[in-house]
This record gives sequence, structure tokens and C-alpha cells, in this order.
Amino acid sequence: MSLVSAFAPIWILTAVGYAACRWGLLGEAAASVLGRFVFHLAMPSALFLALSRMPLSGFADRSLLAFGVSTAAVVGFGWVAASWLFNRVPGERPIWGMAAGYVNSANLGIPVATQVLGDVSFLAKVVLLQVLVVTPVILVALDRHSDPAGRVRVRRIASLPVRNPVILASLLGVACSAAGLHLPSTAGASLTLLSGAAVPAALVALGASLHGTAPSRAEPAGLANLAELAVITTLKLVAQPVIAYAAGLALHLSAPQLLAVVVCAGLPTAQNTFIFGQEYGVGEAVANRAVVVTTTLSLATLAAAVALLG
Repeated sequence: MSLVSAFAPIWILTAVGYAACRWGLLGEAAASVLGRFVFHLAMPSALFLALSRMPLSGFADRSLLAFGVSTAAVVGFGWVAASWLFNRVPGERPIWGMAAGYVNSANLGIPVATQVLGDVSFLAKVVLLQVLVVTPVILVALDRHSDPAGRVRVRRIASLPVRNPVILASLLGVACSAAGLHLPSTAGASLTLLSGAAVPAALVALGASLHGTAPSRAEPAGLANLAELAVITTLKLVAQPVIAYAAGLALHLSAPQLLAVVVCAGLPTAQNTFIFGQEYGVGEAVANRAVVVTTTLSLATLAAAVALLG
């Protein structure tokens, strides 16, 4: 598959979503409704099917280690840089680190993996790493800083899998894989149909959200905000793929494995970053700008990765 044909569906469906939102064809709540459909139904179905069919031994491999190294390095540096460079208060630093290194492995990762890598097997491992390791770390830090006494609300953290369909579907998929369970044919066929909607709906929702969250000309960002955004974008779209590439070489990954690791590391900032910031009332503005800008520019990073490694 040529580079153009691999990325064309992503560009086209994203543009369709943007145009549909701009022309009012789907209503003002289009991005929100489509996003919730993908997040609560289509995406969990796709991830459950992928994880339930994957042997657990597949999660412990060098490729995931290389991706994990890049994530830890960039999230950690971003967390610290928020304080050192921009004097962000402690409660905002987890959002800053998340904006720098938490990739959009679901909404954009699924179509990219499908179109560029040919399957979502490695992406499923990335999702598992993020939802079971990175997300709890971020939420524990946010919970602690949101409490006046600096306490961690264990009950809220413990209930996260129940409240988050992506985490719940991932856990159920892993449980089915571990137990060797197989869905009845009717249930499997239904989930397969539903999961098939994840890619087109996610891309249309992405385009619609880019229109709906575009920065207003009446409220230009100051130089400090632009500097923050430049650092986050550089960390997300340059540093993380480069670190992933270096870690992959050090771990002697094969060419296909290296491509998968670098492409996944080059995905833009996840929309969950803004959702978490909004939930805890910290860093919403920088998270929103990071999602929009890195999503807009990430196609160049991904195209470069495919051109160099594909």
C-alpha cells in the first residue's frame, strides 16, 4: 500500500467531519455525540475483540518496552518541565506531562494502525499500557492535588475500570484471553459489526471536534502560551518518536516492529488529556490547544515515519 493510499482515508474522513460540522449538517452536538458513541460503544468493542483474541504472552515483548521507555521519558520530562520552565502549579503538572506523552491510541490510533500497520495488535498493547499503567498514575496525582489535604481518594481510583468503558473492555478482553473463552457466534458477529464503526466514526468525530475547538481569533494566545504549546508539540511529535526509535534500535527490533513502535509513539495527544483536565479543573486550556495542534500536525510525523521506516 502506497503512502498516499494509506493516509488518504484518514485525511478524507477527517475533512468530511470538519465540513459536516462547519455546514451544520449533523447539528451542534455532532462531535460530542459521535465521540461518545466511539468512546462508549465502538471503541470498546474493537479493543475487546483485539485483546480477547491475543495470547497474554504477546503483551510482554521488546516492542512494548521500547514504547514504554519513550512514554515514561516524555511524560516525566513534561511533568518536570511544566514546573521548571513555566512555573505550573503541582496540580497542573500531570496534565502537562500527559499532553506531552499520552498518545491518542484509540480515536486516531485505531484508523492509523488499520491503514498504516495493517492491524491493531500492537496498538492493543499500547492501549493496555496506557489505561492500566499510565492513566492510574495520572489520576492518582490529580486526585491527590485536588484534595485540600493532599490525600488520595482510593475509592475513586478503584472504581475507574467500572466508570471507563475503554478500561473495562480492555480488562474483559484480557480476562477472556487468559481464560480461553470464546464469545457465541451471534455476540461475536454483533461486536464485529459495532467495532467496524469505530474507524469511520472516530475520524468524522475528530474532524468535527477540530472545527468546534479551533482557537478563536478574538482570543489569541499569549507568547507564554505559544511557548508552552511549542514545547509540548515538540515533545509529542518529535522527541517521543525519536526516543522510541532509539529504544527500538537498542532492543534490536525488526523493521516491522520498529515501524509499529515509532508510528504509535508519533500519534498526537489524546483527547482524554482535556477530559481529565476538565474533570479536575486544571490545565484545560493548554490540554485543549495541545490536542488540536498535535492532531493537526501529527499526520506529517506519521507520514515521515512511514516514509523512512516503511
